[in-house]
Amino acid sequence: MPKKLREKRKICFPIMSRIHYARQKHLMTLIQKSPKLDLQLVVGGSVLLDKHGERFLPAMAEAGFNVNETLFNVIEGGNHIAMAKTSGLAALEFSNSLYKLNPDIVLIRGDRFEQLALAMVAAYLNKTIAHIEGGDLTGTIDESVRHAITKLAHVHFVTNDGARKRVIQMGENPRMVFNVGSPDVEFAALVDKKNDGWAVNKSGMGFVIDVNKPFLMVMQHPVTTEKNNRKNFEETLKAVDAINLPTVWFWPNSDAGTNEISKAIRVYREHGKLKNKKIRFVTDLLPDDFIALLRRASVMIGNSSAGIKESSYLGTPVVNVGTRQANRLRAENVVDAGYRIDAIRKAIQSQLTHGPYKKSELYFKAGSSRKIVEVLSKIKLNPQKKFYTI
Repeated sequence: MPKKLREKRKICFPIMSRIHYARQKHLMTLIQKSPKLDLQLVVGGSVLLDKHGERFLPAMAEAGFNVNETLFNVIEGGNHIAMAKTSGLAALEFSNSLYKLNPDIVLIRGDRFEQLALAMVAAYLNKTIAHIEGGDLTGTIDESVRHAITKLAHVHFVTNDGARKRVIQMGENPRMVFNVGSPDVEFAALVDKKNDGWAVNKSGMGFVIDVNKPFLMVMQHPVTTEKNNRKNFEETLKAVDAINLPTVWFWPNSDAGTNEISKAIRVYREHGKLKNKKIRFVTDLLPDDFIALLRRASVMIGNSSAGIKESSYLGTPVVNVGTRQANRLRAENVVDAGYRIDAIRKAIQSQLTHGPYKKSELYFKAGSSRKIVEVLSKIKLNPQKKFYTI
């Protein structure tokens, strides 16, 4: 008699932010193509808001991805109570979806606040949890969330040796901790070199950016544990304004404090305070277009992890502002600056003078996503965790 065909393992991957799709697109493709795995996509959070979802959901469908479940869980308000309630609602909504889909493994990425709620639900439903990017050091509440997910997760895909040591230090079995490098950086390495980033001019509003000439790129998000987000952000606004180069400026993410930053942008832009008229304001870009633009930027400014990870491989000069990425492992392309206009402006000028850096493989390992797929295909499923004593 023929051997019974083995059923595919069902891998549930929640996408609660545009970056979850943008940075894991290659991994999602490999999971979907695997003869041993079945990809289940649960989409919620800010991705379903009109300002984000109108681009990302059609793009996902065009790329061949099927969304199995949607979670309408965002409570808007841009403050701490809204963020906390959004997490609670995410847990409620995801409980129903996870029960219905009944996956073998729930794959959680990073340290976004909703991800902790999803990991909690998966743990209570006795699901094996795999976590990407555990053990990294950052700043603010994100680091606490990241480590909390590590303690709920059973399988760990870390990006560097230091992160691996920290995950093991937290009582995780070394046999379940895999240093695969960063799938984010792997994706950046795979983006077509023919893509010049000009697509930025099809998004947002403002000055048309000539991607063949020097331009700045700004991504500064709220720091949820700090009280002066607007004041701190205005220092960056003033510094970039003083440099007076064409600039692509991304709106902040939905963390607590986002309304303060958004208001600062509107006040400066609409009340005529900006002297630099060569700024294009953009909500988001599709994954390939974002990397292509980052690859061409003269300097990236702000506090996005893209300035630490993807930029290290691309060699893009970065001015990291403030504390949000304070403790992250970084390459030589990053110059840190506090929340002072003079310090930020001086750092930008220094990076413009330096120009592109040599490519760093600090976060890069060839075949990161393929290694994750291999582990997901073979790893023993066991929702019962035990503290590992070194």
